[in-house]
Amino acid sequence: MTSATLPLLTRRALPQLRAHTLSDSWREPGIGIVHFGIGNFHRAHEALFTEEAVLAAGGDWSICGVTLQGDVTKRDALMAQDGLYSVVERGPEGERVTVARILREVLALPHDRAALFARLADPLVRIVSLTVTEKGYCRDTTTGDIDLWHPDVQHDLQSPDTPRTMPGLLVAALRARRANPFTVLSCDNLAHNGAALQRVVVSYARQLDPALADWIDTSVAFPSTMVDRIVPATTDAERASATAALAHRDAVPVPCEPFRQWVVEDRFPAGRPAWEQVGAQLVDDVTPFEFAKLRMLNATHSTMAYLSMLAGFETIDVAIADPAMHTLIDTMMRDEIAPTLQVPASLDLDAYRHALLARYANPALKHRCAQIAMDGSQKIPPRLLGTIAARLDANQPFARLALAIAAWMRFLRGVADNGERFEISDPMAARLTSLAASAGTSHDALMQALLGVHEIFPAELAGNARFQIALRDTLAELERGAKHAITRYA
Repeated sequence: MTSATLPLLTRRALPQLRAHTLSDSWREPGIGIVHFGIGNFHRAHEALFTEEAVLAAGGDWSICGVTLQGDVTKRDALMAQDGLYSVVERGPEGERVTVARILREVLALPHDRAALFARLADPLVRIVSLTVTEKGYCRDTTTGDIDLWHPDVQHDLQSPDTPRTMPGLLVAALRARRANPFTVLSCDNLAHNGAALQRVVVSYARQLDPALADWIDTSVAFPSTMVDRIVPATTDAERASATAALAHRDAVPVPCEPFRQWVVEDRFPAGRPAWEQVGAQLVDDVTPFEFAKLRMLNATHSTMAYLSMLAGFETIDVAIADPAMHTLIDTMMRDEIAPTLQVPASLDLDAYRHALLARYANPALKHRCAQIAMDGSQKIPPRLLGTIAARLDANQPFARLALAIAAWMRFLRGVADNGERFEISDPMAARLTSLAASAGTSHDALMQALLGVHEIFPAELAGNARFQIALRDTLAELERGAKHAITRYA
């Protein structure tokens, strides 16, 4: 029997797939979570934690997933499988395929707007979570408030009952839940993500109804989280692995590493799954953990991605296997990033650094550098600029951090060192690539043009003489080739 003729993965097949589920016993819990951004990360992270928590302690915590791009492909593929999908964990010890059952409904905006708002109005829904990436917040990065110039925000302010943005959707849903508000849970890689989301939502609501904004600010919980698991994009290899393991066709498997971590601020007035029973850390303050992850993992991921796009390394495992790159990233974490962090005694930064290097080297994941390089305008500030500012304040060197920024600037030209061209995927792509092109071959003109983008670079940092000198030096080294610069700063 060929893979094309195998039966589709559906709930009818579950009795035959007990070896690939988390437990033989499973009742169908009611939907208690609506999650926006039903991508690979959520399905390999929060969704699995939630299924395990339901198995451990019960509760109506099934998930309704929502796609936001207008494309119904993922909705249709998941619903054809009754919400089932497989998680393909790949590590040095081998591969494990697990069928997840917690996803019960998938909706696509704008097509399923009425069904979505009916679901959000259901009092059984007590958590609305999201992984929509930094750009999904529609924030003015200089103030933290809603970006009033964003065209979709302007649409939502004119038509608040048919919102397009995440803040608009949340405010419209909360307006109908004044008697029993749900908790809003950000799972995005953003410092103080709960507080950041609360600020943008409240500032948007204030444009419509100041009383509603005050109520959201005082009565709706926005706990912060720190999430960690490397989850690449799905390829045909994962589809083949899932099909071979299950003897059923899965169109939407999720590849990931075995490692996972979730630190959650324990503030859920309407209740939550028993995540703490299955490995999540429920804490009073997420801040030390999120800064460690943003600055150690996310910053070095971005550094490798931009240098690799120039140097020709396609995946993270290939990049970190280069001895000079390995030394660069190791030294960057140890000497430039770790000293800026204040962490609890339970978090050993040396052990964390070694664990990250081992995770990067996982040859089974094939995490594409082009995927990590997306949306740099949104990622550079939280991942790198705060650390650079801390190093400047302490009068400490930061050449490797500067190299990361310089590599991003060179990346915006869209040309690798070997002459191959690549696309820039970024919400500010048109503006940034135009600025990069206008600078010609002058690295000083490139630096000055991009430092003028104040949505990314605060004026105080952009005008700092030491920062500019470091950028000039690293850009000059990159002119001799990214591999040369990697070796030079290793």
